[in-house]
Amino acid sequence: MHSLKNPTFHVCLAAIALLALPAQAQEDALNLESAPVEAAESPSNTKWSIEGTLGNASQRYATDSIDSSRVSLDVLYSGRIGTGLRAVLSNRLDVIHATGAEADTQRNSLREAYLSWQPGGSDTVIDLGRINQRNGPGYGYNPTDFFRDGSLRVITSADPFALRQNRMGSVMLRAQKLWNGGSLSVAYSPKMADKPSTDTWDLDLGSTNNRDRAVITLGTQFSQSVNSQILLYQESGLKPTLGANMTALLSDAAVAHLEWTTGSESALVNRVFGAAPSEITRNRFVGGVTYTTLSKTSFTAEYQYNGFALDSTGWAALGTTQQLGYLRESLRLQELAPRQAYLLYVMQKGLWLKDLDLTGYVRFNGDDDSRLTWLELRHHWRNFDLTLQLQHNTGSGGSEFGILPDRRVVQALGTYYF
Repeated sequence: MHSLKNPTFHVCLAAIALLALPAQAQEDALNLESAPVEAAESPSNTKWSIEGTLGNASQRYATDSIDSSRVSLDVLYSGRIGTGLRAVLSNRLDVIHATGAEADTQRNSLREAYLSWQPGGSDTVIDLGRINQRNGPGYGYNPTDFFRDGSLRVITSADPFALRQNRMGSVMLRAQKLWNGGSLSVAYSPKMADKPSTDTWDLDLGSTNNRDRAVITLGTQFSQSVNSQILLYQESGLKPTLGANMTALLSDAAVAHLEWTTGSESALVNRVFGAAPSEITRNRFVGGVTYTTLSKTSFTAEYQYNGFALDSTGWAALGTTQQLGYLRESLRLQELAPRQAYLLYVMQKGLWLKDLDLTGYVRFNGDDDSRLTWLELRHHWRNFDLTLQLQHNTGSGGSEFGILPDRRVVQALGTYYF
């Protein structure tokens, strides 16, 4: 295992040891992590689902469209295995076939596999294993979500929430101290491999644990309507990055959110093409407002900014092949490719029918006015979902969404839960 010379990592390890000390039991504390709050245990601790998909993608540079099919098997286990001890396992297997591809794509993603210990019902929790730590309330981009890059083995949807759910976690040791109105979390993720793997059953630690990383997160509930996190992130070879995020209830129907980070690292284009490291200090920012109507329709408007991304001049200086490479790698890193972008996100529960839901968004490139439009219509039955998805990429030649090979993508999905 890679040794650590940066004193910040030693501080994190010392903080983990300190948080592991027993404490008196208190009332339930506020959970400020962005991951979904765990529901009460059902009679079965294991949830399975199988999903089948048929799709078609019309091409921008070819007359023939591409047909595709996919089968995905998903399993989630969460249950107590001893006094104060809980085990979590989350795994997904995707088998994809597309016309024109040399071979089917098969990827197994071990999303989570960890033990969680809460000694004596105290307010301290220790987690060890592969953990999907999500941070940040942003809808389409999350600057404070420091463990996002390289965590997707396969991309099967344009829905940003599905991407966060289906990604792999990082192997880490995490300690959390909880109290009324706040929490303190310290996580350390060591380097365990050098390069990503494309082998179907590989743990792919080269994607999630290819460098030493640590983050300290302080969560605070300022009032009944304002929650916040302050984060200090450190990875080997770079200066610490400071981040903060917040949600605020503006009214009974409106909620605002924001995320911000400042730090020093190489520009995104240098990371993409492997240029010699040259650190610059820049900011990342996301800010948005969600408004929910009486008919349960929610509208979210969000502004996104990445100071490390290419501006319009830098983008125009790249050739077509380089532009496509830049976009592919930005997606793998889950980074915002343009300097600034805008997102409009809509959700409607019970559209016409009680169990029919509509979800959609439009992402605008703030530099070249190209856009990605995504819509999903999903009907729920007791153990089965039927879904139709549409994605449309539009823009002038040479723009972010006008250059993508897929002009329009249509998918029909059936998901069975058992």
